[in-house]
Amino acid sequence: MKSKLTPRFWLALSLFSLFGQVAWVVENMYLNVFIYKMFRASAADISMMVAASAITATLTTVLIGALSDRLGKRKVFMCAGYILWGISVMGFGLIRENEIHNLFFPMVSFNGAALSLCITLTITLDCVMTFFGSSANDAAFNAWLTDSTDETNRGAAEGINAMMPLVAILVVFGGFMAFNLDSADSWSTIFYIIGGVTILVGILGFFLIQDAPAQPSQTGYWQNVIYGFRPSTVKENAKLYIQLLLFIVFNISIQIFMPYLIIYYEVSLGMKDYVLIMAPAIILASVATALWGRVYDKKGFDFSAVIALISLIAGYAVLFLFKETALVFVGSLLMMCGYLCGMAVFGAKIRDLTPVGKAGMLQGVRIFSQVLVPGVVGPYIGKAVLANAQTIVNNDGTTSFVPNANIFLAALIPAAIVLVVCLVIRKKK
Repeated sequence: MKSKLTPRFWLALSLFSLFGQVAWVVENMYLNVFIYKMFRASAADISMMVAASAITATLTTVLIGALSDRLGKRKVFMCAGYILWGISVMGFGLIRENEIHNLFFPMVSFNGAALSLCITLTITLDCVMTFFGSSANDAAFNAWLTDSTDETNRGAAEGINAMMPLVAILVVFGGFMAFNLDSADSWSTIFYIIGGVTILVGILGFFLIQDAPAQPSQTGYWQNVIYGFRPSTVKENAKLYIQLLLFIVFNISIQIFMPYLIIYYEVSLGMKDYVLIMAPAIILASVATALWGRVYDKKGFDFSAVIALISLIAGYAVLFLFKETALVFVGSLLMMCGYLCGMAVFGAKIRDLTPVGKAGMLQGVRIFSQVLVPGVVGPYIGKAVLANAQTIVNNDGTTSFVPNANIFLAALIPAAIVLVVCLVIRKKK
């Protein structure tokens, strides 16, 4: 019999998931645009930032997830973490080329050193922000969601959780339309708004969040930290680790193209109005993702994962082959549906296979699969694919690279591997 979740739970889930994803969208999609436009960052700079953030996120989730299990508490990490997360997002508004140049290089007319320092400061602050964000979201929020659901309702809850990245993209796209992203003032305003909203959600959480009944773990803290990486744990939970391995390859596929997606739309395709074109695709994909969680509850992982992967691969193929606006829309819709529906079913399956009472300890392993390996390998592949990409000369004489459609072809390969493995497993069953 299906367990009923309270309206208070759904409200807390929606708020923390949506605005957490808004902050992640700014980091994962627009922070790349920020350093590309403001500081002329190269593909290597973007790859380094993504990798550094991925490493920080993984270490943070391992340590804080184990600590939340040890204390049996999620709420305090979620709420305080969101407040600090918001403050750190606001910090990006202070990194401006003119101020950095005047402060550190007042006697030098050439701004190359100032641009390099701005990139370094952005990458460093990104790691600080990731520490707070991963503590609150990756470690505490995800453990709370696992604790608060069971096998009868987890797909529905994960469907809402998995659709939020697309809703967040829509919110951010819509909000960013009012700003000129070539202006430093616009970026400062954006960071202050996003940071302020994240702080507000953290404050509201103290009144909304109810800690799911979870007993503090009886094992020591460092035992909890290494729990998910022990050979004995892998052996005892073989099915879970097979899913995590597939999840790694799936997310490598996503990270090959995602850091360059907005730049591809705007610079490579010249779609200055890409927000208006992408908004309908995002809305449709969000609805599909919310419904797909319920398909998982009824049909199971094998069916729902295969369909999601086929949609993802089809989207890649269309985006690689065509550059006309209508077909870019179709390819983006298929890609987004496959990406988010895939995240929903993999997330639900991993939660189903997580041992009771071990949710916090295993968030580090999950983030290892979702963020660390994909965040290092994916952008590195993307950088290699774009090694000989076309360059353009900016108004100030600096150059910028132009991403090309080869990133979608490269992303298709690991997605196809996951699909083949899922079909083989399904056939054996």
